[in-house]
Amino acid sequence: MNAERKVNMSDSKIGTSPSRLDRLNQVIASHITDGLIPGAVMLIAHRGKIVHQQALGRQAPDDAKPMRMDSIFRIFSMTKPIVSVTAMMLVEEGRLLLSHPVSRYLPELAQLQVGLPLNGPDGQPALGLAPMQREMTVQDLLRHTSGLTYGIFGASLVKSSYNAAGIGDPDTTNQNLIEKLGSLPLESQPGTTWEYSRATDVLGALLERLCGKPLDAILEERIFTPLGMHDTGFWVPIEQQHRLAEGFAIDPVTQQAVHLLNVRERPQFLSGGGGLVSTAHDYWRFANMLLRGGELDGVRILSRKLVALMTSDHLASLPHAKSGANYLPGPGYGFGLGFAVRTAAGESTIPGSIGDYHWSGLAGTYFWNDPHEQLSAIWMVQAQEQREYYRQLFRNLVYAALPD
Repeated sequence: MNAERKVNMSDSKIGTSPSRLDRLNQVIASHITDGLIPGAVMLIAHRGKIVHQQALGRQAPDDAKPMRMDSIFRIFSMTKPIVSVTAMMLVEEGRLLLSHPVSRYLPELAQLQVGLPLNGPDGQPALGLAPMQREMTVQDLLRHTSGLTYGIFGASLVKSSYNAAGIGDPDTTNQNLIEKLGSLPLESQPGTTWEYSRATDVLGALLERLCGKPLDAILEERIFTPLGMHDTGFWVPIEQQHRLAEGFAIDPVTQQAVHLLNVRERPQFLSGGGGLVSTAHDYWRFANMLLRGGELDGVRILSRKLVALMTSDHLASLPHAKSGANYLPGPGYGFGLGFAVRTAAGESTIPGSIGDYHWSGLAGTYFWNDPHEQLSAIWMVQAQEQREYYRQLFRNLVYAALPD
């Protein structure tokens, strides 16, 4: 089993238990040996210092090349926190207000209606329409209470209409996305229900409209260059494609086909909700900036108070926000402006602290910050069908390694 280890530190004030980190490595290595995942990269930082880095297994199932600490992964929805931070930078500059209706910036979304399930004259389900009680706001986009949806989580007539319209197809552009959404109904009334959705894609389109630049240029200028995230972007240049991690074509557990983004050339659709690639170290720089209150290596990205606003629960005053069947943050968690935020010591099935925040990606990647423990952890894998299992497994093993 290949293992590229960079750091493993432990003392009474900083670090983790070496024996328990070895257990973490052994557990993940055993899953690779059993053919459940091709390989993985892990990074753990405590009190601002990386205390453990590990690359295990192969970078791709059909290639003997070992996984590397600088292997590049499709991070899918871990794009969302980055785009959310970028939007908050514009809030801080006075160019955007969270309370503004989205239509102030994207007028195509001013006259939306809300889908209502009805019984048609033939007794079959039919899609009725109702007016919005209020427009979606920028805050709604950030906390997923916009009324928008995805077409892939659960089933409804509105979700079916998204799929029929080709929402999110690879040949979409952000402008085309907004035009299509302007002609489709919402899944729910804005400001009422948490619904995982195209909201952060819309936020990316809003940033393009406001800044007059494509989203890749905006993120490069505001996030990637200032933070030194040199391997993060919407595609992998040809000279770096030998570092691109791949997953199994068919998941060995579910026997389902695994579909990953083509990131070997610049995409037509610069998806603010799920289009980026990154490395463990790049994403740690972003996470560490947040954990440090918006600053890293003398570069301030956001003010301390705006980071605190983003990582606070924004659903507490919405009594029915968590009532949907697909409330992904789960028990014990609310949602802030781009992150799930822990609100209770119990309720959840995973360890953590009140105030910890996280998000993850469809292909299996995951990160969280725990301000109470001054802990950041990054998990990189391309195992779409196993994402829920490995997020929980990794988190349990990381917390088990914390010092007394």
